[in-house]
Amino acid sequence: MALTYIDTSALTKWYLPEAGSEDFSEWMQRQEDTCISSLTVTEFRCLLARRHRMELLSALEVQQLYATFKQDIEDVHLIHYPVENQHVLNASLMIESLPSAPLRTLDALHLTIAHTIPVSIIATADKVMEESARLLDFEVVFFGER
Repeated sequence: MALTYIDTSALTKWYLPEAGSEDFSEWMQRQEDTCISSLTVTEFRCLLARRHRMELLSALEVQQLYATFKQDIEDVHLIHYPVENQHVLNASLMIESLPSAPLRTLDALHLTIAHTIPVSIIATADKVMEESARLLDFEVVFFGER
């Protein structure tokens, strides 16, 4: 089975109930090799903090969700790849290579990391990420709203 990179927009559906969570959960349970990066770890922690500030999650819920997420990494349910300086440098080249795509900085970084690993499949719930990944010839599993 191919290695799949999961971006934060999709991975969030595994830990928090939101639109598409059931589909993502069913899909995730069938996967063997899924990976994330250090960028995903930081983005997920930021998302939890934002939801806490919005009073959508309690401090205890944030702590429990983040601990579960970190345990999934430790147990290698999510293969963790570090962000390297070269990824950051290559992200700017990625943005240049896709002038028609409204690629954002962190999406370019996710795609650069995925390309370096290398993976063949990207799981996302972000439309721009989906479009950009397809332009780069990744197979995309999309969990967002159309």
